[in-house]
Amino acid sequence: MNGTNRTRIILNRGEERRIRGGHPWVFSNEIRDIQGERLPGITADIFDTGGGFLGTGYYNPRSLIAARLLTRERADIDNRDFFLERIGRALALRRQLYPGMETFRLVHGEGDFLPGLVIDKYGEWLSIQLLTAGMDARRELIVATLTELLAPRGIVARNDVAVRSLEGLVEEVEVLAGETPGELEIEEHGLRFRVDIMGGQKTGHFLDQKENHLLLKGISEGKRVLDCFSYSGSWGIHAAAFGAAETLCLDVSERAAALVMANARLNGLGDRVRAEVCDAFERLASLRHEGRRFGVVVLDPPAFVKSKKALKEAEKGYLTVNRRGMELLEEGGYLITCSCSYHMGREPLRELLAQAARQAGRHMRVVGVRSQAPDHPVLLAVPETEYLKCFILQAV
Repeated sequence: MNGTNRTRIILNRGEERRIRGGHPWVFSNEIRDIQGERLPGITADIFDTGGGFLGTGYYNPRSLIAARLLTRERADIDNRDFFLERIGRALALRRQLYPGMETFRLVHGEGDFLPGLVIDKYGEWLSIQLLTAGMDARRELIVATLTELLAPRGIVARNDVAVRSLEGLVEEVEVLAGETPGELEIEEHGLRFRVDIMGGQKTGHFLDQKENHLLLKGISEGKRVLDCFSYSGSWGIHAAAFGAAETLCLDVSERAAALVMANARLNGLGDRVRAEVCDAFERLASLRHEGRRFGVVVLDPPAFVKSKKALKEAEKGYLTVNRRGMELLEEGGYLITCSCSYHMGREPLRELLAQAARQAGRHMRVVGVRSQAPDHPVLLAVPETEYLKCFILQAV
């Protein structure tokens, strides 16, 4: 992948505008010509139609996003020094954001100028995702860099994600370095949570909501709290720790429900947290029929929208779940509702929430609008780096 005769990608006329504006993606239909080898993951220099240099990245002929830029300079991206500088810069940012903290997202793909690479740090362990052929081809460089920077006890690749198939890659979970971890424990706001980085969802835990969990402080004290799509119970257990009278966590997975109760007991909150294995949509409806009401309802579902084509169908799901959540609120109660689907934009979601409120016959006040934690950095020129929307609404 190294050398002077690197693959050259020449764009169609006018296609360089978005790239010059800071976006790192080159789509296959934006390319006029490719000179040199066309192997998946190969290093490529990108040029405009007139031969103007745009940057260096990697190329994959199998992907709709055919090339991704890593730098605007003529750099050797197949060198450990490049990754030491780039990952080292990402680590320095997290040390500034979270002094003393040892669990955080270390690399957030394009947000850290490393498209296709996600790294989550769980204390002495690293859970990584190599989402593109370009990053997968450089796994040895990445592992060597992480070993030099952090000397972790183990590095696990959570490559069991569907997006890899779009790159012509297999889905798998493997230990890349060090020991095979058992169940880990992490700390968030003084609470302990068990993490399974080999078999849990995503890389083992959801780190993007950690700032938003603090929204429960004050509003959940003495209240009944409902946590839907709870997974490990992060929302519900925070609510209980902040003084909720009782917390009900709903998830379709028996494994998730067991994890909720294990985490509740780990924090001495087992008497105020309950977990039910159920379809959250159906249970929201039955809770209403039972006459149940809650002071706080949290809706943090998995991504309903995987593509633009699925948006219309997903909107129905968001509308239904939010209407049912609003119907369960006490007067003055709070709804914390989230979407982690990039294709569901902030304003369309706001409009959908207004429609849900009308259908539920509730007047809802916007108390706040939040995004992902800052260790999941957002680039202004790359809207795809901001995916999480979190609305805090009050029934008035």
